[in-house]
Amino acid sequence: MPDDVTRPTVIVLGAGMSGLLAAAALADHADVTLIERDSLPSGPEPRRGVPQARHAHLVWTGGVTALDTLLPGLIEELVARGARLAHIMGDMVSRAPNEIWFRRFTSTPHRNLVCSRDLLDAVTRERVLADPRITLRQNTTAVGIEGDAARVTGLHVRALDAEEHLPADLVIDATGRGSRAPTWLQGLGLPAVAEREVDAGVAYATRVYRAPADDFPLVNVQANPAVPPGQGGIILPVEDCRWIVTLSGTRGGEPTDDPDAFTDFALGLGDPVIGELIRDAEPLTEVVTTRSTANRRRYFEKLRHWPDGFTVIGDAIAGYNPVYGHGITVAAQSAVALREHAAVTGLTRPGSARRLQKAVTRPVAAAWDLAIGQDIFYPGASDQTPTRVERALAAFVDRAVATGARNPRALGALLDVMSLSRPATRLFSTDMLLPMLFGPRRAFLDSAPLSDEERKSAV
Repeated sequence: MPDDVTRPTVIVLGAGMSGLLAAAALADHADVTLIERDSLPSGPEPRRGVPQARHAHLVWTGGVTALDTLLPGLIEELVARGARLAHIMGDMVSRAPNEIWFRRFTSTPHRNLVCSRDLLDAVTRERVLADPRITLRQNTTAVGIEGDAARVTGLHVRALDAEEHLPADLVIDATGRGSRAPTWLQGLGLPAVAEREVDAGVAYATRVYRAPADDFPLVNVQANPAVPPGQGGIILPVEDCRWIVTLSGTRGGEPTDDPDAFTDFALGLGDPVIGELIRDAEPLTEVVTTRSTANRRRYFEKLRHWPDGFTVIGDAIAGYNPVYGHGITVAAQSAVALREHAAVTGLTRPGSARRLQKAVTRPVAAAWDLAIGQDIFYPGASDQTPTRVERALAAFVDRAVATGARNPRALGALLDVMSLSRPATRLFSTDMLLPMLFGPRRAFLDSAPLSDEERKSAV
């Protein structure tokens, strides 16, 4: 950009993963200010604004690709500091929601990033905030946006009990599930934003253990919506020789924060493998719980009119049941879309903001469909009963899972979709349909595919 051209001014609300990645996406195109209401930790430590960080997290292949696009070298740095690129399914033992165990095929290209959320946040934060084009303002609360229905011109903030107006060419709301964007937009004269919620009533309980073995596979027992209450769990081997063990249950079958009940709950899952593996492991923490797990979608992109100078991104658009692990992947892919829009269209062209909002929303759709495709079948999850189309799609996905569990070619197609690397139409490709219709079909596994050496190492 020539020296005599003024760079646009962008304000990003929220310095969580969505906000950090949005700031990184725009640093080449604007001067960016990050507004954060909390004090950020200096290293890989918990922070008040991310209570879900204590539970198991992973980043699917689609997110790994997006992170590497936004911040080249970030994945290598995370791995150097203890994260792991786990091969799916070679480094994973997983039981699907229809209670079928996947074989540990190694021919697929998918590798998920596995580490604690604290480490992921800390390394990303260090990389982003080291950019001199990005300014961080901590302990500063967004009070409201300034402007009218045609254009947002800035932001009102409060810091040290004093209010201040910050002008901006673009304000990006990355404040997550608690976003006040719908209220702010109505205050500018726009209509209410349509919303949908699918809440399976899932509660999570997590405890950290000392890992009894190095390089142990992920172990995942997914809940079955057809047999409520749905209960599941995951062992996530992370840095510093630890296991993050997260258990979950829907209404009537929730885990508690009672440490004496934790192992028994795990032993009582549809398969007791997690309970058996942690029975003799050394706990390093108490049990922490959360119930903020509803799938909630705000359809900003459907408003007929949208103000220039304003964009909503990340969990402020859609938050998902964390069991599916798609939140960070969607945030990264939306940030890539934000960067592409800035490079091609710019950030200040009149009338382009509505196209930008649609662009950053596109990655949401696939993750939303995958999440509610399971959760909507739990009792009380939604005031809208599953439609015939949703039931038919769920039945097809069950067949796709059953095929992928026994056929590596079909598994590749299934993981392409689950990892948010390819659209859902990939499930209807010949890689899936031919094995589904004609085989060959191996027998289903009758237990978790852990080797004898792995089982012995965990005792």
